[in-house]
Amino acid sequence: MSDLTHLNARGEAHMVDVGEKSATHRVAIAEGRITMAPATLEALVSGNLKKGDALGTARIAGIMAAKRTAELVPLCHPLPLTHLDVELTPDPGLPGVTCEVRAETRGQTGVEMEALAAVQTALLTVYDMCKALDRGMCIDQVRLTHKRGGRSGDWSR
Repeated sequence: MSDLTHLNARGEAHMVDVGEKSATHRVAIAEGRITMAPATLEALVSGNLKKGDALGTARIAGIMAAKRTAELVPLCHPLPLTHLDVELTPDPGLPGVTCEVRAETRGQTGVEMEALAAVQTALLTVYDMCKALDRGMCIDQVRLTHKRGGRSGDWSR
């Protein structure tokens, strides 16, 4: 269990002490997608949804989720985000929408969870705003694609 940093010597979950770690510039990029019927994508892109601008609302939802990740994930540290970018791109080839989030901070722990929470929440918001047209939508391939900073250095998928 020594490799699992969120478990203490007794195997109990705890928040990791990052107090002695150096503050460094940390970056995380995550992505995901939601697939849907072609007619649903057309309605989303053309702005014909009863609930309004799904992509704009989803972008704001992703930003809000990243800022509140520590409230949602029990052992996650609250972080001061220095940058967050939520990109939502309609893709007729899926058909659906892809989401990519870049999160940054200067701190003692990484921003992977914030990037992942933002992707999930942005895609959930697209689902919520389109569900009246298509309950068969599918959110998948949510994953970390890159992280930089900290003791473990750079990692890319």
